[in-house]
Parts: sequence; structure tokens; C-alpha cells
Amino acid sequence: MIKEHDRVVLTSDLSTEGLRTGDVGTVVHIHTGGEAYEVEFLTLEGSTVAVATVKTSQVRPVTHLDITHARPMKQPV
Repeated sequence: MIKEHDRVVLTSDLSTEGLRTGDVGTVVHIHTGGEAYEVEFLTLEGSTVAVATVKTSQVRPVTHLDITHARPMKQPV
């Protein structure tokens, strides 16, 4: 069960937000019934890239087997 403040991993691209599968964000709000989440995505320096509404099928919880990976954004934040 994903809760507020949990880190999650995108399982599909969010092209309009410039986000890709594998990007990591933090849940900042759970919509009624847990059908969707508001997730904040940050640069490694802490600048917000996007706050996006995602369906439960578009994210998964972070696990102990995940490793952080850096990639440059196309547009500066």
C-alpha cells in the first residue's frame, strides 16, 4: 500500500511533464479511494520539476533493490 510521503517509481512515461519510466517521486496526496496520487518529482538538488497526478498503474513503490540513477533534463528547471 502506497502512503503519503512514500517514494514511488514511474512505470510509464509522462511526456507532457518531461518525466520518464524509472523517475522517482514522492507522494504528496492520495486521491479518494487510492485511484490516483499527486506525486512531486525533484532534481537531485531539490528543485521541483513537476507535481503530477498519476494513476496507480503508472507508479510502483520503491524497493530495497532499486538504485538511484541520474539523467539530465532537457529543459532547465
